[in-house]
Amino acid sequence: MIGIGYDVHRFVEHRPLVLGGVTIPHPLGLDGHSDADVLCHAVADAVLGAMGLPDIGHYFPPGEPSCKGIPSLDILRRCRELADAEGVRIVNVDATLIAEAPKVLPYREAMQANIGPALGILPRRVGIKATTNEGMGFVGRSEGIAAMAVAQVEDAGSQAVGE
Repeated sequence: MIGIGYDVHRFVEHRPLVLGGVTIPHPLGLDGHSDADVLCHAVADAVLGAMGLPDIGHYFPPGEPSCKGIPSLDILRRCRELADAEGVRIVNVDATLIAEAPKVLPYREAMQANIGPALGILPRRVGIKATTNEGMGFVGRSEGIAAMAVAQVEDAGSQAVGE
């Protein structure tokens, strides 16, 4: 079973930039009720979608005081708990960040090392890529960052090829 996730957050001042659970040096952070980790949010929605479940807003409502500032890696851990409860295992995720800046390649392995264990998969099963929007639209004007992701889950009794 496969799911797709997409998320976007606008840049704001006086907030750290967190992507894939990594705080990245940048003059602006992302706006959101949680830590606004756009990458983890897209991955979470992909995983939830693969299971046919509601999106992260259902489990972590915007404006809910208990969700204020929550680390998005905790959201991914909750997705893993939901997968366990559904009797499925997460096989892999593949995500793309869309931003003019910052460059994320130097942080890719750290992001994989955070996301993989949060989902109960090997870091090498977490694909992370980045691209720009070639100067077009809100991303091209450096107003925010977008992310998209796909995730595969299977019945917990199945074994992935090569595992």
